[in-house]
Amino acid sequence: MTSSWFVTTLLVVLALVVLIGPWVLGTANRLDRLHVRTDAAWAGLDAALARRAVVTRTVVTAVLDADEATMLRNVADRAERAPRAEREAAENELSGLLADLDRAALPPVLAAELADAEQRVVLARRVHNDAVRDTLSLRGRRAVRWLKLAGTAPRPEYFEIAEPLEAAESTVLTPRTSARVLLVDGSGRVLLFEGNDPARPQESFWFTVGGGVDPGEDLRAAAVREVAEETGLKLAEADLVGPVWKRHTVFSFDGLSYAAEEWFFLADAVPEGFEVDTSGWDDVERLTIRRHRWWSSDELRATEDAVYPVQLADLLPDVLGGVWDGSLRTVR
Repeated sequence: MTSSWFVTTLLVVLALVVLIGPWVLGTANRLDRLHVRTDAAWAGLDAALARRAVVTRTVVTAVLDADEATMLRNVADRAERAPRAEREAAENELSGLLADLDRAALPPVLAAELADAEQRVVLARRVHNDAVRDTLSLRGRRAVRWLKLAGTAPRPEYFEIAEPLEAAESTVLTPRTSARVLLVDGSGRVLLFEGNDPARPQESFWFTVGGGVDPGEDLRAAAVREVAEETGLKLAEADLVGPVWKRHTVFSFDGLSYAAEEWFFLADAVPEGFEVDTSGWDDVERLTIRRHRWWSSDELRATEDAVYPVQLADLLPDVLGGVWDGSLRTVR
């Protein structure tokens, strides 16, 4: 009996190895290729950012006085030399200064070169973020996590910087202004929804309460309306703190591409025992949102799920701790 049981068990194990082995090997190889792709995409983005810094240093003397030119050159130098963890903030600072630059005062050749450098950054960033998205999607599958098929490869990160308006227009993006709310309960947890793009139903991500601002609608009024529609909670505009953050991003949804400007408010007036009511959802929300849950900052830091904004785990404690000083912070 024991011998027969052992042989049967061994045969079952061997059969599983034969059946699962090729999938494990194939998935590991695919992950390896995706990590190579993200590394190559980052190298391309890094080169595009470096070229933008070089072009910036070339053109500033054409329209700025000596002090202003020195400042912009210094910002370009900092952006080019910043470590990866600080690169987005540095590049966003440079983007802001370039947005205020008087392009009409530039010689046409230099203006064209700067526009080309900025467009190359836009394209390289999207290529990079597409590679990161595909890699994180595969890494996030349960079997891949359980079997640790990603090995010791570092988790790739999105690179989010504001895009110049000219670049957004050249790629036919639809502008979209949103009011978003950090809805926080008594335990300091933030409410997030998990949803997906109908064009990519297999890829899910978590996001805050909120949505598009209607024409002529005030930001705070839109935020209050979105909270009521998506959660059933009735807030007054006075219950909102902020806006505390502002986010520029480009994304695709259901086949359309958007240049989004998102304003984030804090609302910690959630009553004890509050239950989310989703009866006010529209058809798109019912189709694309899978579930909701309350997240602590530690849980956000530990998850490998896609969460937007990606800095949420790091920035949330400061806002909840009363560190917000009334100034807007750009997030990604």
